Amino acid sequence: MAFLFTSESVSEGHPDKIADQISDALLDEFLRVDPNSKVACETLVTTGLVVLSGEVHTSGYVDVQKVAREVIRKIGYTKAEYMFDADSCGVISSIHEQSADIRQGVDRQNLEDQGAGDQGMMFGYASNETDEYMPLPIELAHSLLQELAIIRREGKLMPYLRPDSKSQVTIEYGADRVPKSIHTIVISTQHDEFASEKAMIEKIRHDVQNILIPRTIAKLPERIQQIFNKDLILHVNPTGKFVVGGPHGDTGLTGRKIIVDTYGGRGAHGGGAFSGKDSSKVDRSAAYAMRHIAKNMVAAGIADDILVQIAYAIGVAKPVGLYVNTYGTSKINISDWAIAEKINAIFDLRPYAIIQRFGLKNPVFFETAAYGHMGRSFRKDNVFVYENGNSNGGNKIQKEVEFFAWEKLDYVDRLKQEFKL
Repeated sequence: MAFLFTSESVSEGHPDKIADQISDALLDEFLRVDPNSKVACETLVTTGLVVLSGEVHTSGYVDVQKVAREVIRKIGYTKAEYMFDADSCGVISSIHEQSADIRQGVDRQNLEDQGAGDQGMMFGYASNETDEYMPLPIELAHSLLQELAIIRREGKLMPYLRPDSKSQVTIEYGADRVPKSIHTIVISTQHDEFASEKAMIEKIRHDVQNILIPRTIAKLPERIQQIFNKDLILHVNPTGKFVVGGPHGDTGLTGRKIIVDTYGGRGAHGGGAFSGKDSSKVDRSAAYAMRHIAKNMVAAGIADDILVQIAYAIGVAKPVGLYVNTYGTSKINISDWAIAEKINAIFDLRPYAIIQRFGLKNPVFFETAAYGHMGRSFRKDNVFVYENGNSNGGNKIQKEVEFFAWEKLDYVDRLKQEFKL
């Protein structure tokens, strides 16, 4: 039976995403001065104010106010008329030392015995409906806003754009679960004042339809371009005026966009947010590990759709459970239970092993905090870290690290061999 499925995304200027980006920027800075930092940073943003809170254990020093202002400036909140800007907003810090009771469950004399930073379950998902092995609705929702941000920064074609925006994409699927057409697109974007509301509505809709969507389509693979059609339903700023936005329009908090961060409602989510947490928190690191497994399994041809769940007990290194669901799309003649047993034998899923596999003690997290943690492009790049945990006058060292390492397809050959494909 055919069906519709919808996913949404929010821009880097959305209040919750501002909070996520500040929290992850703080995490990166703590990791620059001390790669063994234990961090759980939460951020609140509202009219003219940023509040930083959380628990940190580190040997270095970070100017947290400076970091927060740099993030806000980078996003584009640089005008007083936004009622929230990098230079004039207040920044209050209530970050304190992490509880030793929690830390004792993570730190071990033998590093490989490192326990999980908390209990909980984490999910990973992959599908072969896009080249990135992601669900198409969330991928398109992200792509539209990423292109809108590029246009905003260019400042020429749509010079009235402000940083806050949201998108929503509805896809029509056939009975075979293959995307057939783009059914509906919703774009809501913050903008400058217009002299006339009627002119505003007409101008923004025209530009979304004739600038944003064509530019987005042009960057998509041909097979995805072909399912766009002239009959798609387009809603642009459906409530009308959207001048008041960002933290002045809504308070933002770290961790409130966990579905945007993952698969847009496909698969499942364990409930734990990512941003501001160092990799000892399995909410984050194990979710990345599950995405890595699911993606490599689909790429290896084991199934068309795969969901993987893992669960941990706080302070315990070995997971308490592993679950696999191929949704009836498996290409091999064994049960999902048997697939899970094989996966458990192939991948070392202790927290220490996950952290080492993906290089998660490096400052690579800020980029994950907008436009999704999953489905992004793996790359190697240089970052700087500080000598001796001293960011105040200490020497900077260049270091090559991997970004989005959980997106690597480095286990495909082994999986094919193990599953006799």
